[in-house]
Amino acid sequence: MLLHTVKVYPSKINLPKKKQLAWKIAEIASDNAKLNKDATEMVINRIIDNASVAIASLNRKPVISSREMALKHYRKNGATLFGISSKLKFDCEWAAWSNGTAVRELDFHDTFLAADYSHPGDNIPPLISVAQQNKKSGLDLLRGIITSYEVQVNLVKGICLHKHKVDHIAHLGPSVAAGLGTMLKLNTETIYQAIQQALHTTISTRQSRKGEISSWKAYAPAHAGKLAIEAVDRAMRGEGAPSPIYEGEDSIIARILDGKRANYKVPLPTKGESKKAILETYTKEYSAEYQSQALIDLAKRLKTKIPNLNLIKKIDIFTSHHTHYVIGTGANDPQKMDPNASRETLDHSIMYIFAVALEDGDWHHVKSYTKARANRKSTIKIWKSIKTYEDKKWTKKYHDPNPKHKSFGAKVVVTLNNKKKIIEELDKADAHPYGARPFKRKNYINKFLTLTDGIIDKKESDRFLKSVQNLKNLKPGQLDKLNIVVRKSKLKRNLKKGIF
Repeated sequence: MLLHTVKVYPSKINLPKKKQLAWKIAEIASDNAKLNKDATEMVINRIIDNASVAIASLNRKPVISSREMALKHYRKNGATLFGISSKLKFDCEWAAWSNGTAVRELDFHDTFLAADYSHPGDNIPPLISVAQQNKKSGLDLLRGIITSYEVQVNLVKGICLHKHKVDHIAHLGPSVAAGLGTMLKLNTETIYQAIQQALHTTISTRQSRKGEISSWKAYAPAHAGKLAIEAVDRAMRGEGAPSPIYEGEDSIIARILDGKRANYKVPLPTKGESKKAILETYTKEYSAEYQSQALIDLAKRLKTKIPNLNLIKKIDIFTSHHTHYVIGTGANDPQKMDPNASRETLDHSIMYIFAVALEDGDWHHVKSYTKARANRKSTIKIWKSIKTYEDKKWTKKYHDPNPKHKSFGAKVVVTLNNKKKIIEELDKADAHPYGARPFKRKNYINKFLTLTDGIIDKKESDRFLKSVQNLKNLKPGQLDKLNIVVRKSKLKRNLKKGIF
C-alpha cells in the first residue's frame, strides 16, 4: 500500500496522466491482481446483506416510485428488478436506479467511516445490473465489486467531503466507474476517462442530510450509480472528461473542497497487490446511522442497570466530533428533536435513537420509527434530556488509521434524580469486525431470513442463498439468479403519472 499525494496544479503546469489520482485509480481497476479469499467471501456476505434490506423495503414509497420508473424502461436482454420476475428485463441503468434505491432506503446496509462517510454496498446494485445486461460471469462480478470497495474505502480514508458539505456520493461515482471498468475488462485509458466523468457529475451538497431529510437520501447513491454507468458507456465510445478532475485549477478540490492549497494522502494498493479494503468495512445490526450502532448496544446494556427510567434526570453522551456534530446536539438541528420529523431525520438523531433503544431494549427497522413510537410521552422525556459532547479522545479513536483501533463508540453518563450516576462506555458495536460478536456468514443469512420473512417464500429464499454462495461458479448469463422474485400481489404500485 502506498500513499498518493493529491494537490492542485495551475493550468500552466501540464500534470502528466500517470501522476493524476484518476489515472492511479484506473490502474488499480485494470490491474488483474490475485483475489483474496476472505475478500471474495465478504462480497458474498454483502450481496446477501443488500438483498435483505432491499426486499424489506420493496413497499416503501421511494422504492415503489423508483421501481415504477424502471418498469417504463423494458429491455429484452437487460437487467432484473428486485421483486419482479427475472423473465422481465430492463435497461441496466434503470435497474441500478431502482435496486440501488431499495438497498439504501432503510439505511441498513454496510458502512465505512474515516475522513469521510460511505456505504460501500451502494456499489453493488449498478455492478450487478451491468453484469446481467452484459452477460458477465460471477467471477467477473466479484472482481468488479472488490475494486469498487477498494477505491471507495481509500478515497474515504484520504479525502474529506463533509467538511465542505459535499455529499459522500462524490466518492461513489468514481468507485462504481472503476468497478465497472474491472468487471468489463476495460483498458486503463477508458476507465480513467469514466472515473473523471463520474466524479464530475456526482457532486451534490449535504442538504440531503440536513433539516427535513427527504426520500432523496435513498435516491442519491442510486443516482450516482446510474450516472457512473452512463459515464462508462460514454468513455467506451471514446468520449473524454474534464481533466485533471482532482488536481485541476478549477477542479472539485480547488473550488469546492480544500482549495488550491489542498494536500491529501490517498492510500492505494501497489501493482499486483490483492485488494482487501472490503474487509475493513462493517455491517449494521440495526437499521440506524452507523455511528449509533455502538450506542444502541450501550442503551440495551444500560436498560438492565436502571430499575426505573422515570428516575432519569439527564443523559450526557461523550463521543466523536462526527457523531456530535452530524447526528448529535452539536448539529443544532431542531428537526432532530421533533417527534413529527421524518423517518430519515430520526435515523440521523442519536438522541431519539438512544431514547428508544433504552426504553425498548432493542431496535426494529419499522417499529422503532413509527409516528406513534416517536410521540410516546415517556420517550420524548428521555429524548429531551439527552445532550452530546465532543470528546477528543473519541475523535482520535474515530480517525485511527489502524482498523483494529478505529472506534465509533462513546461514553454515556446517566444522572438520576438522586444524583447517582451510571456510566457505561463502548468502543465498537458488538457486530463490528473487531467487536464482541462480529457478523459471520450465519449472521448475514439470519438477517436475510428475518427481513424477508413473510415477503418471499422458503423456496425462493433457499434458491437465492444457494445461488449467491455459489457466486464464483456462476457462468456468463447466470447472474439473473441473484434476483429475488416476490409474488405480484405483494408489490404495491404508485399509479401517479410521471414523464415516463
